[in-house]
Amino acid sequence: MRIALGSDHAGFDLKEHLRPFIESLGHEVDDLGTHSTESVDYPDYAEQVALAVVEGRADRGIMLCGSGVGASIAANKIPGVRAANCEDYYSAHQGVEHDDMNVLVLGGRIVGQALAEDMVRGYLAAQYTGEERHERRLAKVKAIEARALRGGLTTEFTEKH
Repeated sequence: MRIALGSDHAGFDLKEHLRPFIESLGHEVDDLGTHSTESVDYPDYAEQVALAVVEGRADRGIMLCGSGVGASIAANKIPGVRAANCEDYYSAHQGVEHDDMNVLVLGGRIVGQALAEDMVRGYLAAQYTGEERHERRLAKVKAIEARALRGGLTTEFTEKH
């Protein structure tokens, strides 16, 4: 797989550690920066990783910032991106299997190298199951995104089964 990898300054050291690890798993890495610990803004890099995924230049993305929260929020602003900030192995692979997550976000100041490696390994090995319940839920997520893009979201809630 081709992996778009990015970080801000707070995720830089962990990104640098993960790049050769990802390559050792047999994946191609497109390092979209940043390339130092000099302060930068995470939305710039989260956008680049997200766009690489939705434009098909990468199969999946991995983005790092200090906590993982800001980068996750920014990446999810790109239509078609399903980014999640994960802090455990289960979430990293289950996010792909159940929710078709296409961008893994990690907090460079939150997770250590060994845990990050485990999460990346699980994320990259996981495949979306396509089970009916997951397809149904993913279709609803995509419908919310489509309504938002059309400006058709409302605060009215109707429970549908």
